[in-house]
Amino acid sequence: MSKKWLGLALASVLMVGALAGCGDKKDDASSDTSPSASTATVAPSDSASPSTEATKGPEIEGKVSASGSSALLPLVNLAREKFMANNPKVEINATAGGSGVGVKNVADGVSDIGNSDVVADAQYKDALVDHVVALAPFALIVSKDVTVTTLTKQQAADIFMGKIKNWKEVGGADAPINLVHRPDSSGSRKLVKQIILDGQDFSKDGTTQDSSKTVAEAIATGKGSIGYVDAPYVTDKVTALQLNGVAFSKDSIKDGTYPLYGIEHMYTKGEATGAVKAFIDYMTSSDFINSPEAEALGFLPADLIQK
Repeated sequence: MSKKWLGLALASVLMVGALAGCGDKKDDASSDTSPSASTATVAPSDSASPSTEATKGPEIEGKVSASGSSALLPLVNLAREKFMANNPKVEINATAGGSGVGVKNVADGVSDIGNSDVVADAQYKDALVDHVVALAPFALIVSKDVTVTTLTKQQAADIFMGKIKNWKEVGGADAPINLVHRPDSSGSRKLVKQIILDGQDFSKDGTTQDSSKTVAEAIATGKGSIGYVDAPYVTDKVTALQLNGVAFSKDSIKDGTYPLYGIEHMYTKGEATGAVKAFIDYMTSSDFINSPEAEALGFLPADLIQK
């Protein structure tokens, strides 16, 4: 073979090698944009985890004590169970004793929260902070043997003041009226005195029960008995009387035709902080007070009416 043809053959071999090299580089470049490489680029790294955790609020922990209104206690217990389920490092203890006891306890530092059916006395105005929680419908309840189903406000007042002593005087059977009271420290008593009795005094006749629960139990097992409780304690074992022909309901309270209800308060000594604040915030939240469970107890949102 001549030198000329040998040179041409060598040039051809070199050209093929160069083209092959270019093809290898193209394959290497395309591997950088493969699906696996792309996924690796956007996968979250370990350094992203702390920033995700940082969006969560600090864990709530601590102990909370509440005392006072037995009328508000069912709602407090409902909130307590739900709140502690979501905040396992919080312990909440709630007791009754009456609104007056709750307000005094929080003022004295015995309780973190004082529950009350009525506004605290003026002596506590500067020391305590008021947190309005809900509306609580109240009812006059009678034992099942009583045939009366409605009373006028005046008739109810005359019964509790001892002016009317027999059911026949208000359209019922010839049977004595047995009064069941709450103690002077009770917010329920103060509420009925204010709304039904127009500030006049209760009769000293009758018996006194320490809580709404025991009032309902006494009337359920009694004869010719009448007392007062809020909605959670109205069961089929007693009869809730209408007032002026109107039963308690969300609508009748909203439109002003049913007058007997309380504005429920939670008092703290100074501004609430920590677990106490978190619990009160939960109780006063729209999600809680409008929940089916709160509605089933009979409590209503505080903003249902404008005071």
